[in-house]
Amino acid sequence: MIFANVIVDISHEKLDKTFQYIIPEHLQEYIRPGVRVDIPFGKGNRIISGYVVEVTRTPEFEIDKMKDIISVRLGSKPIESQLIALAAWMKEHTGSTLNQALKTVIPVKQQVNAKENIAISLAINKKEAESLYNCYINRKNTKKRAELIKFLIENKEIDKKQAVAKFDISDSIINSMIKSEIIKKSASQIYRNPLILEKATYENNVVTLNEEQKNVVNSIENFIENEDTRPHLIHGVTGSGKTEVYMELIDYMLKRDKQVIVLIPEISLTYQTVMRFYNRFGDNVAIINSKLSQGEKHDQFERAKKGEANIMVGPRSALFTPFTRLGLIIVDEEHENAYKSETVPRYHAVDTAIKRAELADAYVILGSATPSVISYNRAMEGRYILHRLSKRAKGNDMAEVSVVDMREELKKGNKSMFSEELDRLIKDRLDNNRQIMLFINRRGYANFVSCRACGIAIKCPHCDVSLKYHNDKILRCHYCGYEVKAPDKCPECGSKYIAPFGTGTQKVEEAVKKRYPEARVLRMDMDTTKGKDGHNKIIEAFANNEADILIGTQMIVKGHDFPNVTLVGIIAADLSLYASEYTASENTFQLLTQAAGRAGRGEAQGNVVIQTYNPDECCIQAAANQDYEAFYEQEMAFRKMMNYPPGAGMMKIQFLSENEEQVKELADKVYKEIKNYNNRLTIIGPSRASIYKLNDVYRYMIYIKGNEELFKVQDVIDKTLDEKYNEVIIMYDYENI
Repeated sequence: MIFANVIVDISHEKLDKTFQYIIPEHLQEYIRPGVRVDIPFGKGNRIISGYVVEVTRTPEFEIDKMKDIISVRLGSKPIESQLIALAAWMKEHTGSTLNQALKTVIPVKQQVNAKENIAISLAINKKEAESLYNCYINRKNTKKRAELIKFLIENKEIDKKQAVAKFDISDSIINSMIKSEIIKKSASQIYRNPLILEKATYENNVVTLNEEQKNVVNSIENFIENEDTRPHLIHGVTGSGKTEVYMELIDYMLKRDKQVIVLIPEISLTYQTVMRFYNRFGDNVAIINSKLSQGEKHDQFERAKKGEANIMVGPRSALFTPFTRLGLIIVDEEHENAYKSETVPRYHAVDTAIKRAELADAYVILGSATPSVISYNRAMEGRYILHRLSKRAKGNDMAEVSVVDMREELKKGNKSMFSEELDRLIKDRLDNNRQIMLFINRRGYANFVSCRACGIAIKCPHCDVSLKYHNDKILRCHYCGYEVKAPDKCPECGSKYIAPFGTGTQKVEEAVKKRYPEARVLRMDMDTTKGKDGHNKIIEAFANNEADILIGTQMIVKGHDFPNVTLVGIIAADLSLYASEYTASENTFQLLTQAAGRAGRGEAQGNVVIQTYNPDECCIQAAANQDYEAFYEQEMAFRKMMNYPPGAGMMKIQFLSENEEQVKELADKVYKEIKNYNNRLTIIGPSRASIYKLNDVYRYMIYIKGNEELFKVQDVIDKTLDEKYNEVIIMYDYENI
């Protein structure tokens, strides 16, 4: 027998409250997660509808007390069906519980009061109003009422708040006039718009596309007309005008009466991106992000659900916008790590977007100047359709990039964080009223140990990733557990200049203000953008030339367009190069290329200075030459040799518990069970996680390399669990499967 777990009220907080029904044999081929069914409910067996969230062969209670599903509602595709089917897919592909997945894709309805606008108008005819005005105007205490009545005779209506301010009249007087039926009030719902939309001005800007852009738009439209549902990957150099291409395709979809989701990776990108979309599409644009109030989030989703806004712009959570006519999902800067959820369910927005599009009969467009190696590999295999934009949209040249060897600077006696070349160019830009961006490469920052004299970093002999420095002066590999004591001298050249490597934005800011006291400086990092509007204020100030130098982490180099920026300085390119991750070279290439793309976007020529202790690294040279293909070929060779994605699939299993003994014991036990299950799988670990203890929680990791068979590993793990390990949380993470 086959059973269906059915959810009745998806708006309820306890989304895991399901009811199990028997699936009659004649309905079995139609029942799957997301399908809407009619079921007998309660003692009276009243017929209600619900949604199937899971199909199983395991009964949860006595079969003779279970009821049959009555019928399936075929042909209808309500948004709830799509989102529940998406949650079921996420459960299978992220190792989360069904409840966790459902709460991610279907936000629980929260009690948010609607915001109303109260207007007042006359409740009496004009003749009566004029008579009352003449009566009130001659009395000492009723002149304000008279002025209000005169205004309403001439203007019909006024906002209640405006009336209070304009006539210096109290709420109580207005309420008494309403009670006396002299005036009446009418309420209309108004939406809480984020500040960014309240300040926007709709201009209906339509940009004329160049030939390359037109070709990409026409090509994608042709594939859509032919119903080819493969995702599209637009590989366009920085400044090539991908956003204009997106907007043209959005316009194409709106004319087909379809709705569009635009994903952006960072809140810091919201301001400029939304302004560009709003200038083209006006109130058809809605926005969502984590900095909005609950009321603002509620109102933006309501606008989308009612069809009053047909374009939703936001980070990965925007993917679950309840659009009923979804036609297109755009994932801008698709390579960004921000698209991977760090909490359960650990879904990736790119893969989830592709699944949501499949469920909604929609299309997906991915765009990046530096596509992820996995996405580009899929394009090379024909699973994605590749489109290229090889030139900047305005026809201006790419910035001139120079790579500075900081080992040589040290030999010359320059121990500062600014090379001679960067120092010279900063002074030149300040003298000529041009703007500068100084970027600290902090993504994936780990305390690796590096030599400033020869540039080497201490690596794991088994995994080809950097060893991480711990406070006990031990270097550890977080893939295989290898460890060694941190050396006092460089094992390569014997130099004493070897130490944990790193710097921060505050340290750079202090150095800049000391060296260039005349410069106006802004800093943009997690500390300076804590407030609700923190990102927007800094970006707006810099765009308005209120500062000469903008210092920041990766949030300043992604997607921003500042025409007056003609110099980008990358203070320490090595900070992400030696992170203890197999993607370190990819992350470094992407960040350096994106940073270089911020310079020279206006009429003036741009310069980029990359400061590094490893100038010969392939990813640094490829970034300096803006040569993605050279980087891709080298990186793919490494991934295939080491069996890293996309050379293979990989599963990460994380064990977390406050009980150190239990978490290690369970990790060891799981390792043995997986080894017994399939000895062909490459299993690395268990080893301590990069942050072994956080908030009194201990963490262990196991990495497994393989392909489709990795999805079966979770079942093997489930069989090893018993009540003894109830305190241990297990999290799963899949890559390229």
